[in-house]
Amino acid sequence: MFRRTFWFTAGAAAGVWATNKVNRKLKQLTPESLAAQAANKAIDAGHKLKDFALDVRAGMIQREEELGEVLGTNTPPDPELPAQRRRPALDRPVSTRDTHPHPYHSYNRNEDY
Repeated sequence: MFRRTFWFTAGAAAGVWATNKVNRKLKQLTPESLAAQAANKAIDAGHKLKDFALDVRAGMIQREEELGEVLGTNTPPDPELPAQRRRPALDRPVSTRDTHPHPYHSYNRNEDY
């Protein structure tokens, strides 16, 4: 009699355990749960991407400082040397074609009105 009661109780416990496990898995596979899981993964991926971008930026700044030290661009210029002059790359006169009497209207003959 004790043996039958033991196996009956063990079977009932296994049945309850299996039922709970199946119900949890079914709840995880509902559309709302899948959408929430996808949203959480997207947020985590965004955080990882942001952290990666910040690490890359910090590495770039550090490398630029190292290169500046090696090349000597971080040091102030010699007071004996004249200051560097900056000139425009192209000296282009303004033509009359560049000025348009009506800046908001196009006079393209191929344009549909």
